Amino acid sequence: MKLHLLDRSSLNNSSFTTKINEYPYFLKIWHYHPELELVVVLKSEGTCFIGDSIEKFAVGDIVLIGKNLPHMWLNDEDYFDKNSNQTAKAIAIHFKKEYLGVEFFKTPEMIHILELFERARYGIKFLDVPNNIIQEIKNMLELEGFDKTITFLQILNKLSKHKKIRKLASQGFINSFNETKSDTQDKIQAFIFKNFNKTITLDEVAQIAHMNTSAFSRYFKRVNKKPFSRYLSEIRIGYACKLLLENKFNIATICYESGFNNISNFNRQFKLIMNCTPSQYLKKHVKDN
Repeated sequence: MKLHLLDRSSLNNSSFTTKINEYPYFLKIWHYHPELELVVVLKSEGTCFIGDSIEKFAVGDIVLIGKNLPHMWLNDEDYFDKNSNQTAKAIAIHFKKEYLGVEFFKTPEMIHILELFERARYGIKFLDVPNNIIQEIKNMLELEGFDKTITFLQILNKLSKHKKIRKLASQGFINSFNETKSDTQDKIQAFIFKNFNKTITLDEVAQIAHMNTSAFSRYFKRVNKKPFSRYLSEIRIGYACKLLLENKFNIATICYESGFNNISNFNRQFKLIMNCTPSQYLKKHVKDN
């Protein structure tokens, strides 16, 4: 799974783009771009990969993805069935932080929106967003020029004040992605995301980086601020959380689907990372909903 840089440049003489994407399934491309992206899911569900975060997505989700933050929207398996009549549909708004000028969002009246852009470098999922905000985003598709710009500012203003949000990517991922100027870290992360639910050895990944095992271990910990084993466990537990919320498999099956070889290690790693057992996590989610 190669990391792609996508050109989202506006071609319609606009400072930002609004588009409705509708396909049989979302394009399975691990990619990034210099624009921020505000996404509203209108149809379909699946798994959203943002940085090192793995989240279940569903209708009504709103996510703000920061500049150059790798991401991918992956629909559930039944969307790829050749006989499937399902569709995936979302609104995507692409814009640069300085789309209204370098100094515009630095003014006292706009600084809270600039702070939203800064938080978006990790990816932000907005929780329990009122339907009127989603409707305003939909209405933008019919607007042009001044009216479209003012409406978007009002939406950003409301989202910047929305209290129920969840940060997605980890600090370690952001540091590693921003610090490396070579393809090494990109190749490592692409390999991990493609194979995290299989057996992965430190030696395998070291070979991708063209290092011996000891040197790679030191390199990975320096760049990602955590050992390779911890990083891999966090990816696997993130995926396990996604499967638990889907409620399609029992915990034993989820253990192996997430890349763990035995239940005891799965439970131990889950509690270490999530501060609760898988069953407690599931009960809490059911209670919260």
